[in-house]
Amino acid sequence: MENYQLDNTDLAILNILMHDARRPYTEIAEEVFVSPGTVHVRMRKMEKLGIIKQAQLQVDLSKLGMDITAFLGVYLQKSSLYDNVVTALKAIPEIVDCHYTTGAYSMFVKIVCKDTDHLKNILHDKIQPIEGIERTETFISLEESINRPLSIK
Repeated sequence: MENYQLDNTDLAILNILMHDARRPYTEIAEEVFVSPGTVHVRMRKMEKLGIIKQAQLQVDLSKLGMDITAFLGVYLQKSSLYDNVVTALKAIPEIVDCHYTTGAYSMFVKIVCKDTDHLKNILHDKIQPIEGIERTETFISLEESINRPLSIK
């Protein structure tokens, strides 16, 4: 299975599910002109290959009282501390994304909080004390204009 090559049917199935992971296999099968069993088999193959990691539910967090989305540029004292810092950041539930980056920052982190006081507490009490973090820069998002899956072909 290591040499499995994705074909147009696999890509069509992925495209449909990336836009709506709740679509039943029967509907997908009709749309790509295969049987529901074929969709199921293809999905299992792509899961085993690690192409499909998980299905996620997209939630409007602001409707649950999480009104602040911020991005943190993180400067590390040394790049060799990256793994330790990531391990510590994983323990902070408000952190939803973390990227190792090139450029000015060592890392770029997305954090979701209730309000600015919550953000301040997370920064001051949980993030900035992490050993290996030299300093951070915070950017508060005013509006998310685009959040979509990538269309693949």
